[in-house]
Amino acid sequence: MLDINLLRRDLAGVIAALNKRKSPQPFLDAERYAALEAERKKIQTRTEELQARRNALSKQIGQLKAKGSDTAAAMTEVTALGDELAGSARRNDQVQADIAAMLMGVPNLPHDSVPVGADETGNVEVRRWGTPRTFDFTPRDHADIGPALGIDFDTGARLSGARFTFLRGPAARLHRALAQFMLDTQTREHGYTECYTPYIVNREILEGTGQLPKFKDDMFWVNRGGDEDRPEQYLISTSEIPLTNTVREQILDAKDLPIKLTAHSPCFRSEAGSAGRDTRGMIRQHQFDKVEMVQVTTPEGSYDALEQMVGHAEAILQKLELPYRVVTLCTGDMGFGSTKTYDLEVWLPGQGAYREISSCSNCEAFQARRMQARFRNAQGKTEFVHTLNGSGLAVGRTLVAVVENHQSADGSVRVPAVLRPYLGGADVLR
Repeated sequence: MLDINLLRRDLAGVIAALNKRKSPQPFLDAERYAALEAERKKIQTRTEELQARRNALSKQIGQLKAKGSDTAAAMTEVTALGDELAGSARRNDQVQADIAAMLMGVPNLPHDSVPVGADETGNVEVRRWGTPRTFDFTPRDHADIGPALGIDFDTGARLSGARFTFLRGPAARLHRALAQFMLDTQTREHGYTECYTPYIVNREILEGTGQLPKFKDDMFWVNRGGDEDRPEQYLISTSEIPLTNTVREQILDAKDLPIKLTAHSPCFRSEAGSAGRDTRGMIRQHQFDKVEMVQVTTPEGSYDALEQMVGHAEAILQKLELPYRVVTLCTGDMGFGSTKTYDLEVWLPGQGAYREISSCSNCEAFQARRMQARFRNAQGKTEFVHTLNGSGLAVGRTLVAVVENHQSADGSVRVPAVLRPYLGGADVLR
């Protein structure tokens, strides 16, 4: 959520920053916001006047009682003032709720260093690592290589429908090995604390990290609509959601920051509006696994942490000997809660293209305001923390990249050296 004080101080500047996101529709109805804010100020001014008059009357009543004079008229006015104050409080609560509801659908402001662009064509490449392999045969797509290794699209579809995959044998072992390797690297080498999170969360948890209310149709609902006895719940689309919300409604000590958490979890996404995109293979699934990284930092440390997290994701790709590139997402391609995002795109020989395998974002205080997550600074004052998240990495897409980049002409796959201890020493999957 945006800083309400910034909106009050510089509404035009906020609108200009939001316009950099290049949306065809405005994110914020500035006219309606201005009207609500004007009403809020009017109510506040009138409330202060009423309170001052009531205080004066209370003093006057005391003086009248001391003199033995009649207080009936003053008491009647005090009662009327109380009624008006109660009405003002109710209206103020409604105006504040309307403003909050409006802001829940407004995305974060891009950082000044983010390139301005309308879509992925405006993204800027930062660097590349590794050289795509030259094959002495025509490399195949993972969807062609996979079935012989145990990537079973037909069974997944029979069990659950389109965009679900069943893994067995070598493919299942490779998937497990990748997740374990990623967790070990993030915890032992990069200092993250391993976590195991719920896969079902309540509505307010998703509001905290920004998935709700805007992206409700992209979620899988556990209890559609909810009721009084059973809150509305959803399957997580990333473990960023529970990991980040661990600091919800807390005041942390500065000495305990940064907090660095990681978790391996399944992720569930309905992919609303993505029909026809990557429907073949494992690139875009309704259920997939991911090792997530989350950091909670002070405002001063968040951009250093972002660069650090990108490096933590890069380390996984380098150890797996997978060529990739790092790109800065432009304003029109960034996520809802992000101020700045780097994508890591791995080379896929079967597609002859780089494809996203990790996204690392700084959300600054956007999520913290929604979660009321704060820390006490050196002066003893409370500030909102900054939150960051990144994939370290998407397990299924990493499996795809390993299979395609390390394939042999006979359909077998060379196992990168770092994965062999997780696969009983096997150097080839057949």
